[in-house]
Formats: sequence, structure tokens, C-alpha cells
Amino acid sequence: MTNSINQQGKLEWMTRRWWFFGLFFLIQFFPPYASKGYKIEDWGEVIQHALGNAIVYKHSEIYPIFQIIAILFLIGILIFRNKLARIFSIYVAISYVLFTIGQSIAFTDKYGVSICTINFVMFLIVAGFWAWEAVVLKNDYTFRKLPIRRYWVVPLAVLAFWYPASKGRPDFNPVLLVTSGSGLAFCLMTPVYVGLLSLYWPRVNMPAMRVTSLVGLIIGLYNMYANFGINPGRHWWNGILHIPLLVISLYGLILSLKRPKVKEQADENTEPGEG
Repeated sequence: MTNSINQQGKLEWMTRRWWFFGLFFLIQFFPPYASKGYKIEDWGEVIQHALGNAIVYKHSEIYPIFQIIAILFLIGILIFRNKLARIFSIYVAISYVLFTIGQSIAFTDKYGVSICTINFVMFLIVAGFWAWEAVVLKNDYTFRKLPIRRYWVVPLAVLAFWYPASKGRPDFNPVLLVTSGSGLAFCLMTPVYVGLLSLYWPRVNMPAMRVTSLVGLIIGLYNMYANFGINPGRHWWNGILHIPLLVISLYGLILSLKRPKVKEQADENTEPGEG
């Protein structure tokens, strides 16, 4: 137990350093991998090819399974709270591993096995922090009354999870809540996870929240450029549906770096039922 506390303290210190954020900046320069090789000038094309032909898009038949599992876990954590905390963290860690495999790797005739190395590395780092949370259990899911303004993340998280789109256009069919594929998508589940942690802040695993939010912010910025910068006429709705990723991740990162006020810290150190 003492060792876990010490390790958690080191992670809290490390994830606040400027060089830690610098490491994520350097990750953005990791070259993609393609088993058939590519010219350096095709670097960007390989990344887009890997992302656009990722494994997950070839298996839409499993989308409802993972979507329903996600819904059940979210309902479960709200009902059973800390009794489900460890298994919930394990589930989230596994989810990020699935995002890594499903959304970063493609098998095509053009490049063979292609990998968006940037996403591959960052997603696995996030998975690692959630796996660590399953060990230390710093997230406290005990319900406490919050100011109404803190709930602004909920509709945005629901929008991301719902992903009401069909062929690039708005489609608010409620069936998409279980068929859109969000349960296997980093961009759509990260706003849900970070939004959830924001409702329990500051009684959360700060390093896990910080890293998840940081990677979410990076991917959110990429999506803003891709959807509104490269081809806004075709991808504008997809861009709007990625706004929750951007704004909730930014919010989560700010919260994770914020020092709780004295009253908040006192409340954090008070066990449920005390006082």
C-alpha cells in the first residue's frame, strides 16, 4: 500500500512537469509504419490511410455489443459507485487498448500493415494510466451534490456517445445510441470518461485524468483541423460531433492541473457519511 502511494505521488509530480508535456509534443513526430514501405513525402498520406481504413470500420457488426457494454458500465458506476470502481477502471483500460488496435492499424493492399504510430503510442499510455487506477483506486464515485453549472459536460458527452450522424449528415435516430460505434471510438468515449471524472473532481486520480484529457485535447485539435480545415464542406457535421472531445478534454486538463481549494480538499479527505 505504501509503495502504491509513493508511486502515485511520483506520477502526480511527473505529469505536472513541462518535460512530460514535451514528451507528448515529441510523440507527434513519430513516423507511421507501413509494412510495404513508403516515401518520406507520403508520411501524411500513410497516416490518413491507416486511420481511414482502420480495423474497426470493417467490423460494424460488433458495434452494438460494445455500445451496450459501455452503457451498462456507465449505469453500473452510477448505481454501485465504488463497489464497481476497480472493474470499471479495468474496462476503461481495455477500451483504450481496443481503441489502439481498432483505430490505429489497417490492413490494405496499398501499404500492407499500416499503423498511425502517434495514436498507437498515446492511446496505450492512456490505457496504462487507467490500468494503474485499477490498482490504486483513487477515483471516488460517491455521489455528492454539485452546483448545476458542473453538469454542462453531460449533454456534450451524450452527444458524443450518441454520434447522431449518417453518411456525414445529421441523423438523430435514437437507434444510433447502440449502433453508432462510439463504444469502440477514442474520440467519442473520451468525452464520456473525462466528463464523468469532472463530475467527481477533485476526488479522482489526477494523473489518469490529466493524461486522458491531454491526449483527448491533442486528438481533438487534429480533428478540428481535419474536419474544418481540410474539407469543411464535406466533414462539418463530423467536426461538430468532435467538439465535445475538444472542449471536455480541455476542461478536464484544466481541472487536473488546478489545486483544489481548502474546502474542496477538506471534503476530499472526509469519508462519505462523516460530518
